[in-house]
Amino acid sequence: MQLAYGQRPAGSPQLQRLAQRLRARLPHGRLEPVAGEPALQNVVGTIPGRRPGIVIGAHYDTLAKPDGFVGANNGAAGTAVVVEVARALAAAKPKRGAREIRFVLFDGEEPPTGLPEDSPDFEQSGLRGSRAYLSAHPGRTAAMVLLDYVGNKGLSLPREANSTPSLWRRLRSSARSVGADGYFPAGTGSPFLDDHTPFLRAGVPAIDLIDSDYEGHDVSDTLDKLSQRSLDAVGETVVALALELR
Repeated sequence: MQLAYGQRPAGSPQLQRLAQRLRARLPHGRLEPVAGEPALQNVVGTIPGRRPGIVIGAHYDTLAKPDGFVGANNGAAGTAVVVEVARALAAAKPKRGAREIRFVLFDGEEPPTGLPEDSPDFEQSGLRGSRAYLSAHPGRTAAMVLLDYVGNKGLSLPREANSTPSLWRRLRSSARSVGADGYFPAGTGSPFLDDHTPFLRAGVPAIDLIDSDYEGHDVSDTLDKLSQRSLDAVGETVVALALELR
């Protein structure tokens, strides 16, 4: 559904139309403005509960490229998993005193300049939606799980080097509980500046699910590169983790 909109750069008319459809798929979905960026908007859903709560997020914008880039894994896959995780958790009966869960689809993760995630300037020119969300909701988040490159065939998700080790251990335990531990090997992968970075800077435990071996920045990032098994493994793992953290 997302790829049918074509390339979806931050603030573009097609991304704004997509935001409306994504909003309708999240519990209590709403659009939140990104401060200082009039054309940008985060899509936020909420399962009420005690605060601080849990944020499960992904970016739904794509790179702006002249070559027809559609971002199947770099944007759409993580967004799709967040939407389905939200559906599953909204249907689950919460225990007494459960934490709030917020599902946040960030706009403006990709910088207008197209810098790679390992560039030191990426944090200031990109990550616009996540920085704005954290600024608008200080102290509301106890833990954050980010889904980025999570849908590709041959998926391998070791701990991203900046991700909080204690939260990562809980994620691997959740993966084992649903039979998906093979997708989350021991060891540490490459570090990334990503939408979890502003949360880490604010002292919030956060993890980034991203397969660093996947090339997500060129026109080859198309639907045929994705795997239903990978998407299912990540989704079931995140649901199990969220239920534990609640």
